[in-house]
Amino acid sequence: MMFGPLEELAHEPALTDIAVTCEGRVWVDRGSGMSEYRPAVPFRSPQVVREYATQLCAQLGKRLDDACPIADASSVEGIRIHAVIAPIVPMGASISIRFPSRTVPRLSGLGARGLFPSSWFPLLCGLVCKRATILITGGTGAGKTTLLKALLAQADPAERVVSVEEVRELGTLGRGNHVSLVVREANVEGAGAIGLPELVKATLRMRPDRIILGECRGEEIADLLRAFNSGHHGGMVTLHADSVDRVPSRLVSLGLLAGLSAPALSMLAAGAFDVVLHLERSNGKRRIAQIGRLSKDSERFVGEAIATWDGAGMPVPGPGWDAFLRHWTG
Repeated sequence: MMFGPLEELAHEPALTDIAVTCEGRVWVDRGSGMSEYRPAVPFRSPQVVREYATQLCAQLGKRLDDACPIADASSVEGIRIHAVIAPIVPMGASISIRFPSRTVPRLSGLGARGLFPSSWFPLLCGLVCKRATILITGGTGAGKTTLLKALLAQADPAERVVSVEEVRELGTLGRGNHVSLVVREANVEGAGAIGLPELVKATLRMRPDRIILGECRGEEIADLLRAFNSGHHGGMVTLHADSVDRVPSRLVSLGLLAGLSAPALSMLAAGAFDVVLHLERSNGKRRIAQIGRLSKDSERFVGEAIATWDGAGMPVPGPGWDAFLRHWTG
């Protein structure tokens, strides 16, 4: 796609994010936090920013106008654009552009950049090879999608991967046997919408070796958990959560949206995921801060960290770590 005054910037290999404020200031993230960027051709006014946002979205087939003042669009390659125009914002438009990695990330490369300690590399490979069902958690920009893509790169190239996303961010994954499904919004008459729950159900009829959900955020959790509890192993899901111990409450809240009671959701979720990989970002650095698991006893549904890492020293093992390590690497 064409980025106009930001074209040269958009092709920088290290670039991860561009943000344009309502008055036309440009901010960029090259992997170490935001800094201001001054384009050769500046945005002269809020109206120019609005027109630029409208043109970006139009390239991806999305409306951005007074009737639809918020747009979320993505390209097949995984470039994501989110734009909001006035009067939702004070003036002009607010634009956020997120760029995927130019190459398929590899676990070895992420480890070399400090995403996890070297001692965890065999475990991460073992989780993929032994078809663990993996829940990847963290905040916005913590590296959840990057880690998911790197884990998938470890999978057998012959495996059939079916991915489901609200907005395409995964891109092509560098795989031949990959089907990418994305939601469809309703047309101007309000008909024809296809949401995440319908797409998750569709994956089961597509002979998947691995079901991938780009981000779990609503009622699709019910169909996903049913799939993971019915013999579909090796799937991967990302979820916004603060820590491993907060994952159960987050899942329960999503289950309520799907009409699942807390006890029913707890039973499904505890058996669905083999491991939780929790990511954190601080001072521009991303890391796997916790490796955990979900469990349910007669009274409680809990998330427990079985290993932690502060990003500098040695990882700290917790209860059950040795047995977990033997199971997935032995």
